[in-house]
Amino acid sequence: MTLQQLTYFLAAVEHGSFSAAAEAMYIAQPSLSEQIRRLESELGVPLFIRTNRRLVLTEAARLLLPRAQRALEAAHEAAECVRGVRELTSGTVAFGTFSSAHHLLLTELIADFRSRHPGVRVRIVGLNSSEVADAVREGRLEAGLVALPVDDRGLEVSSVVWTSEAVYLSADPSRTTRPMSSEALAEAPLILPETRWGNADPTRRQLLERAQKSGTQLTPVVEVESPASALALAARGVGDTVISLPVAHALGWSDRLHWTSLDPPLHETFAFITRTEAHLSPATRILVQLARRHLERLPSTSGPSPSRGGD
Repeated sequence: MTLQQLTYFLAAVEHGSFSAAAEAMYIAQPSLSEQIRRLESELGVPLFIRTNRRLVLTEAARLLLPRAQRALEAAHEAAECVRGVRELTSGTVAFGTFSSAHHLLLTELIADFRSRHPGVRVRIVGLNSSEVADAVREGRLEAGLVALPVDDRGLEVSSVVWTSEAVYLSADPSRTTRPMSSEALAEAPLILPETRWGNADPTRRQLLERAQKSGTQLTPVVEVESPASALALAARGVGDTVISLPVAHALGWSDRLHWTSLDPPLHETFAFITRTEAHLSPATRILVQLARRHLERLPSTSGPSPSRGGD
């Protein structure tokens, strides 16, 4: 039994003949007659008594009639309930970002999206990139913007959409006179963010790999959750930190702390992730497109020249 067959059945009931029903629906009469014949075959009973004047409903047809009407009404309601999502007039977009994205991107991105689609609710979750990857993989988020590398099992990772340099920042200008090697970094009093994720954090993973290659160990003296806390502590002279330079600039610290590049420079790379073979909702597709445009406007490095913060 199909919705098309029920539609033709109701048309035949309404118009009283197959020919009139076919004409009203702009189809050939044999096509309508064939679908009703198949419906009768499926049900195992005749639905009409054919006469020369008008179709006569059988008992089976009278029983089927209200149920066919309800079935088509339910199908119409089902289509209507998602129309708002399709046309971006309702629904919710659920998107994940790396934890410091709100300093760089989200205010303008959300304002831009909402100005275009005010009927769509926006749910943005700021997490460590590893958490975002898990949430997208498990279907709790449709898509995400993450720092690489992440565990990409069950995920599709876009090409890199933005890069950012992570730099060494200190309140002491003598510590930023030259680029920081892995050996020098191992001796530094480091304050590192993303304490809950530790070495699973993408930037920390890069730092750890460098330390391993140089035969050193990376042991922070303080671990905190947010880059803002790490930068504030560095400004108090508690220690030094390694943070994305655009984030430090957005938080107002790149001109209050001295900084220098790592040796070699450490570049964080960012990409969009979705579940493998996932079909994104129209709202999420639009949000990703807008995020890509906003990322293109962000500088990969933002701030004064190395070792001149606080001048």
